[in-house]
Amino acid sequence: MTTPLDLQSAHACFGGEQRFYKHDSTEIGLPMKFSVYLPPQAQQAPVPAVLYLAGLTCNEETFMTKAGAQRLAAELGLTLVAPDTSPRGAQVESLPGATAGWDFGIGAGFYLDATQEPWRTHWRMESYIVRELLPLLTQHLPVDGERIGIFGHSMGGHGALTLALRHPGRFKTVSAFAPICAPTQCPWGEKAFTGYLGADRTAWGEHDATVLMQNQPMAPYPAGILIDQGLADKFLAEQLHPQLLEEACAAIGQPLTLRRHAGYDHGYYFVQSFMADHLQHHAHGLKLS
Repeated sequence: MTTPLDLQSAHACFGGEQRFYKHDSTEIGLPMKFSVYLPPQAQQAPVPAVLYLAGLTCNEETFMTKAGAQRLAAELGLTLVAPDTSPRGAQVESLPGATAGWDFGIGAGFYLDATQEPWRTHWRMESYIVRELLPLLTQHLPVDGERIGIFGHSMGGHGALTLALRHPGRFKTVSAFAPICAPTQCPWGEKAFTGYLGADRTAWGEHDATVLMQNQPMAPYPAGILIDQGLADKFLAEQLHPQLLEEACAAIGQPLTLRRHAGYDHGYYFVQSFMADHLQHHAHGLKLS
């Protein structure tokens, strides 16, 4: 059977296989890359998967090389999937006045479909993930499409929360590390939304986890959402605002475990430290433990 997925490399890892793929994306209109860890159990039958969305400046390799997740995923029988964070090679410059080092063309897709020029043609990360990547995984890899969770870090934590809330029933479990919880109320979100969605703020709330949670008629994840946040995170006060999502969850009775950790910052040493808890959270929700 032919496949649209171009296997770039494969590496034996804890009895399973770490793979890196490239393919021509119809949603993005450009080549896209993603990584997959297949546990040893995938050699016998399709297994549940957890999609990980990485943060600003990261790519499809970051999680697989820095998070230390494969050992436990192999024990649990859990596939890990990490797409790239943004289109590459679109030849679109940064937004005017963008923060130094923050190139919106490299690593800041924000996991939404842009509506403004010059972004709208290629910046379609929400449609790419939900309409293209997930079907590709279930069609061409041993992934159980009925048991998929989602989590992420920082900008990817924002993406995990918003995609989970915007696509009811698609993701059975959700968690996040240091997510941007209220992007309509922080400088990162204001810059991204102005560029991608335009100056009219009425559309912004559709991609804000706090606003989306406030608008839920009932708790969308009755089994609970897990969020970990470091208290030494330099972005906590100005950019992340987990307390706003906490308040929104409490108002509708959405169970939320928001753990605040003294001494931990925003990086992958923090992510590594609590990765096992997140994989167990997803494994439990996907009925693996």
